[in-house]
Amino acid sequence: MSYPPGPQDPYGSPQQQPYGYPQQQPAQPPNQQPYGYPQQQPAQQPYGYPQQGYDPNAAYGYPQGMPAQGTAQAHNGYVNVPFLGTVQVASMGQRFLARLLDGVVTGIVILIAMFAGLASAMGMHGTDATGDSPDGGFGLIFAFMGIFSGFALLYEWLMIAFLGQTLGKMAVGLKVVKERDGQNPGLGSGFVRFIIPIVGVFLCYIGAALVYLSPFFDSTGKTQGWHDRAAGTLVIKP
Repeated sequence: MSYPPGPQDPYGSPQQQPYGYPQQQPAQPPNQQPYGYPQQQPAQQPYGYPQQGYDPNAAYGYPQGMPAQGTAQAHNGYVNVPFLGTVQVASMGQRFLARLLDGVVTGIVILIAMFAGLASAMGMHGTDATGDSPDGGFGLIFAFMGIFSGFALLYEWLMIAFLGQTLGKMAVGLKVVKERDGQNPGLGSGFVRFIIPIVGVFLCYIGAALVYLSPFFDSTGKTQGWHDRAAGTLVIKP
């Protein structure tokens, strides 16, 4: 006849629960899922959506957090320029006033050159026996005119290239910057911006007038003329 094991089994066999009672399971370590249940996976972004912290500007070479180049803000007269932030674009009235002041400056320089050349020719050479001014006097006049006319032509190109401003733009408070990084245009972009209206002068000035009026036709909200688009520049009021 067999007897149920006592509380302490001298032979070391494990104690058994009475028949019909549920077996006790060993304690699970904390933070451990029961066997057979799926493990929790880290949350993932849905397929096709950008990851958290993704900056689309970085994909195109712009620093993170910087706006894309020349982003207009709802045609309200403001534009985002990398490294400058949100700036106001120059109005056509401001640009016209700056152009007018530059015309006055260059016109005064050319007039001074003409009178200086004429006075020098008359004072240095006088008149010959027939009372006519010698040919050398006219040559000196044209030399003075050529020198100062060259200065007047290079005036806008070099000042825009290195400073982003002419004297007229300084007076009005405007500046020409590169659309992609907000820096001064430099010699290349400055030359492209300068030469396009000059080419228009050879079309009976009609071409130049259309270039200077072309910001009126810009539908992007950035008030860019054809010369600005070709050079990749913006005229802003910093």
